[in-house]
Amino acid sequence: MKSVAIEEEITLFKKSIQAFANKEIEDYYNKWEEEGILPREIWRKLGEAGLLCVDIPEQYGGLGAPFQFSASIVDEFSHLGFNSISGNLAVHSNIVAYYILNSGTEEQKAYYLPKMATGEFVGAIAMTEPAAGSDLQGIKTTAVKDDETGNYLINGSKTFISNGQNFDFVIVVAKTNDKVPASKGTTLFIVDADTKGLTKGKKLKKIGLHSADTSELFFEDLVVSPSQVLGELERGFITLMHELPRERTILAVGACGAMEGALEITVKYLHEREAFGAPLSKLQTIRHKIAEMITEAKVNRAYVNQCLALLENNQLSTADASIAKLSTTEAQGRIADGCLQLFGGYGYMEEYPISRAFTDARVQRIYGGTSEIMKEIISKDILGK
Repeated sequence: MKSVAIEEEITLFKKSIQAFANKEIEDYYNKWEEEGILPREIWRKLGEAGLLCVDIPEQYGGLGAPFQFSASIVDEFSHLGFNSISGNLAVHSNIVAYYILNSGTEEQKAYYLPKMATGEFVGAIAMTEPAAGSDLQGIKTTAVKDDETGNYLINGSKTFISNGQNFDFVIVVAKTNDKVPASKGTTLFIVDADTKGLTKGKKLKKIGLHSADTSELFFEDLVVSPSQVLGELERGFITLMHELPRERTILAVGACGAMEGALEITVKYLHEREAFGAPLSKLQTIRHKIAEMITEAKVNRAYVNQCLALLENNQLSTADASIAKLSTTEAQGRIADGCLQLFGGYGYMEEYPISRAFTDARVQRIYGGTSEIMKEIISKDILGK
């Protein structure tokens, strides 16, 4: 449970996020969505406002704040409907930064983390491949060691990479030992964007999250030194498994914020829109539907808050994080659909934010591990393998 003092601080912090959004995002977001990418300038502004890597220790450029503050940034941007920003920011601050903080050398942490906190560097992580989505053990990208130089030669490709156009460096998952299963022969590498042999592919077109730049990546005889290995050699899969609960929890936080935001604009609309001589909010069927959706949102929020507390104390299990991700993202999809239905024909129009909430919600059940994978993880925890 959060203390009253922390609750008050987070409330004030969220007001500062809202003020930033009103000044730096509100008037420009539609344009960014049309262009399909966030401008690099917004990353620097996020850094200047203290909204990047806030929970990273001060010695590495962060504020040393509790993780709940970092989560509240994703929460609030999602609540405001700026899902493209919340999603890519979460990858940068809550996922990539923690891989480096928890597994990086002192030199890696001192070099990358302060630049991530200011927005000078944007981070990405390359796990998914064209033929290996949720099955990380099926990756084909290889990193072969040159015995003469000690360097590694990376070849392969990745897809669906968040921050795929804007990143300055990317954590690449590659096989360094073909003689053992990927779970025992995988290594992580930090690769700078200007490295010869790295090609950022086309910006992928998506049905939602349009300005969350997502790309393919290609590696052709890309040379990296041993100093660019992140964590232990051939223990990358273990590192991935250790960090995934945090990723899935932050996705759950975003889902809660997004569904609460969708409900907020829907309730406002129902008070304003009239049918049969009265506001829609007076119709019993609509009132009951809102009651159902509010109940679902509140129950999910309570569980996610519990998971955040466990994560803060390093007690969150993979199964609990998977439950949070499964439940919240499925609920987000149902609530976005239910809210759009209450808008009637207007809900299908792009000018109404509810339509964006609907299309943005769909991928939540896919990335970070599909709902089907979450069910498999949960069932194994309960019933065994």
